[in-house]
Amino acid sequence: MQLFQRMTVFQRIMSAFAVVLAMTCGMGGFALFELGRVGDATRDIKDNWLPSVRHSLEMKSQLNAYRTSELQHVLSASEEEFRRYEGLMAKQLDAFRDAEKIFASLLSTEAERLTYREMTALMTQYLAVHDKLLALSRGGDRQGAVAMLRGESFQVRSQLEARIDQAVKLNVTGSEASGTHVEQVFASARNMMVGALLTMAVLVVALALVLARGLVRQLGGEPAYAAQVAGEVAAGNLALEVVLQPGDTSSMLHAMNRMRLTLADIVHHIKASSEAVAAASGQIAQGNVDLSQRTEEQASALEQTAASIEELAVTVRQNADNAGHADKLAQSASSLAEKGGQVVGNVVSTMGDISKSSGRIVDIISVIEGIAFQTNILALNAAVEAARAGEQGRGFAVVAGEVRTLAQRSAAAAKEIKELIEGSVSKVQEGSTLVDSAGQTMHEIVEAVRQVSQLVADISAASTEQTSGIEQVNAAVTQIDDVTQQNAALVEEAAAAATALDEQSRSLLSSVSVFKLSERRGLSRSGGVPDFSRSVAPALA
Repeated sequence: MQLFQRMTVFQRIMSAFAVVLAMTCGMGGFALFELGRVGDATRDIKDNWLPSVRHSLEMKSQLNAYRTSELQHVLSASEEEFRRYEGLMAKQLDAFRDAEKIFASLLSTEAERLTYREMTALMTQYLAVHDKLLALSRGGDRQGAVAMLRGESFQVRSQLEARIDQAVKLNVTGSEASGTHVEQVFASARNMMVGALLTMAVLVVALALVLARGLVRQLGGEPAYAAQVAGEVAAGNLALEVVLQPGDTSSMLHAMNRMRLTLADIVHHIKASSEAVAAASGQIAQGNVDLSQRTEEQASALEQTAASIEELAVTVRQNADNAGHADKLAQSASSLAEKGGQVVGNVVSTMGDISKSSGRIVDIISVIEGIAFQTNILALNAAVEAARAGEQGRGFAVVAGEVRTLAQRSAAAAKEIKELIEGSVSKVQEGSTLVDSAGQTMHEIVEAVRQVSQLVADISAASTEQTSGIEQVNAAVTQIDDVTQQNAALVEEAAAAATALDEQSRSLLSSVSVFKLSERRGLSRSGGVPDFSRSVAPALA
């Protein structure tokens, strides 16, 4: 019950319908189950017992016809009649076998199976007697055949018919038992359905009573009275006294009464607060006007400061650009000086190679002088030997003289070349000394240019940082200017809002005057209604 009380109205209604639906479904399921049992019993009668009876009677009918054909065969006198009755008996036996097969497929009890086995054995015995009977009939022994018909054949056939009658009786009994079972199932289902309907009716009435009682308790009274109270409160009548049931602390009417008391207290404090707000809004509006004037003056001063900083930023930016150009020129001069130093170094290296080559040439010329001197001595010795030889050595003397002359000329030329080479070597050494001095000077120039380039780069970086800093200062001043202008606009808006607040507070007083308040407002405090005066006073302060 407590769980039901905690449910919402929707949940209660849906729970009641769910219970009714569950009971209906249960009763329907039970009805379907009982109908299934009736259907099973009916199908058992239709598909088992009745077909078994029908085919049992069919076997008995074919057996009687077979007996009649045997009698006609015994009474026949011609071959044609023998063949005709034998063919007829063959058809009758086939019909008997067909009915027997169907009957065998429908056996369902042990008594039926026992009867069927006895019937099969008797049928086999009867067919054996039948063969003997036909042999006597065809042999012309009519008296013997009639005696067999009345004797052994009659006894076996009588026993076979008795077993068939017993099978019919068993199936009729089973059919009657199934019919009785169907009647019992129907009666049981009918009684239980009636009981279930009565139980469901009682439960539905009980659920309806519980649901209605719970709704009335939750509302706290009739819905029409609750609607009347809501209409009075909506019309502004907060002095209405709501009639509650004794001990009612959780119904909708109780909540509406608390709402009425709360609204009455709120409206009272709104009236008092509106008057205080109207008085304070005038002072706020005057203060906002003064603040707006001072803010406009501050915004004007910030605009002038921003303009000055912008000019300073332009100047610093130009200095930074010039320093950047100077840095590029210094870097170019440093690069050219480094290239000149490399060229001078190459010249020094080349002069050294020339000096080494000149030394080697001097050595070679010394060798040539030695060879010329030795050639001169050899030529002199050859002339002496030619003089000793007389006329025979005259030609050799002439050759030796020419060789001596050539050696002297070679020695003189080598001497002159040596002197020239030695002079060139001396000048080359002097040039190498000068080139070394020039290389050292170029190195010093390159180092000086590199230092100048570094100084210019430092100046350019400092100018760039200074430009960035001034731009940041300018942006900050501009932002301050924008914020100041926005503040000025906000101050103007605040002044307008204060004026509008004054008008709205007066309008609020006019609107609140519509509500009718009770003289006993103090009762609302004891009802758990919050005191709003404590929250209004700090806001006005």
